[in-house]
Amino acid sequence: MPTDVIMPQMGESIVEGTITKWLKKPGEKVQRDEPLFEISTDKVDAEIPSPTSGVLQEIRVSEGTTVQVNTVVASIAADGEGAAAAPAKQAAPAAKPTPPAERKLETAPTPKGAEPPQATVQSEARPKPAPPEQKEGIQFPQEREEEPVRSSPLVRRIARDNNIDLSQVPGSGLGGRITKQDVLAFLEKGPAVAPARPSGGAATAPAAPAVIPGEVVPMTQMRKIIAQRMVESRRTSAHVHNLFEVDMTRIVSLRNHHKNSFEQRYGTRLTFMPFFVRAAIIGLQQFPIINASMEGENIRYHGNVNVGIAVALDWGLLVPVLKNAEEKNFLGLQRGITDLGERARNKRLTPDEVQGSTFTITNPGSFGAVFGLPIINQPNVAILGVGGIAKAPLVVTDSQGNDSIAIRSLVHLTLGYDHRVIDGAVADQFMALVKKTLENWSEEVG
Repeated sequence: MPTDVIMPQMGESIVEGTITKWLKKPGEKVQRDEPLFEISTDKVDAEIPSPTSGVLQEIRVSEGTTVQVNTVVASIAADGEGAAAAPAKQAAPAAKPTPPAERKLETAPTPKGAEPPQATVQSEARPKPAPPEQKEGIQFPQEREEEPVRSSPLVRRIARDNNIDLSQVPGSGLGGRITKQDVLAFLEKGPAVAPARPSGGAATAPAAPAVIPGEVVPMTQMRKIIAQRMVESRRTSAHVHNLFEVDMTRIVSLRNHHKNSFEQRYGTRLTFMPFFVRAAIIGLQQFPIINASMEGENIRYHGNVNVGIAVALDWGLLVPVLKNAEEKNFLGLQRGITDLGERARNKRLTPDEVQGSTFTITNPGSFGAVFGLPIINQPNVAILGVGGIAKAPLVVTDSQGNDSIAIRSLVHLTLGYDHRVIDGAVADQFMALVKKTLENWSEEVG
């Protein structure tokens, strides 16, 4: 008997989910625990693994459809059990996602038959080696390799910088995902097929379908949720922002000195984020009102510091949460930040890992912004925006009180806070302590 695939419940409060993409087509083999489809809920986006090995016999819920949890969305037959019916099932879904290109390609291979159904019958009757070649040419020509989920942002950046067409790179990861090692190995083979991607491809870093001017497309489920939460936050909190300039020269020098040995010793990159997280934790412990939330006309002071760290994705924004951050040493902070970021990009987060934050940090500086004015992540009462670190002239005063101009590494930090709860003086004192901590960093890295 075929095995039913159901819409899972991704958390106690979640009652429905939207299927955003099928990673397999009817008739394709699937291994147990191999990613089968992607869903989007009001908490998290995730890849759902196959409950069993076999052949995807039928897709019952199409992409973009929202259904209740425990709804049967597909069925998987044991190897050989439903293989005969698979090609016929495959033809229907294939025509749906990309109408213009696929209709054009579908008619090309059927000159012998007067009607499309006859062409389908003929393809089934052909010898076994022929159909796979034809299916690959007809359905989803480049989508499987170039969809953001099939490779990480790092892989796509390497491909973009080296003019590599990812559709030509075989993926060795789970579900055919292209890994960093795959693209580097492909690069080592030489530039024979590297120029396949047009030079203009760099402008479309995410491998999503190209935008057509004048086209109207529905918002994705994640985009709807982001829009709803941003508007709600603006309506809920009395937003005020302050801006502090921080001299990061000491930390930049420390990081440059330790980053290679840190990665070799601990197996993870040394980034600037744990410095900002540690400084924020020290400030939050000194000013607990900033690590609070409003509950009606009451203020809840949180016992732990749960830091939400915004992660920009090709398809939206997630804020995974580093729980009990005040209990972690510097290495623990770096490992936790790296782990959450990687699993956010690979859609491996659980609902519990994107909720429960007491304070949020966002980093628009990673994309070159000097500073940002972030919207508060509810139910938090404050959010820290980290600008880009850049060298600039600065007046510095020595121990004797003499002034001079020096080239320093500066960053602009913005605190967005809820004026219903936090007074301006307290917000400024908090930021002054964060600034002092960063400028006089003395903690050993690791």
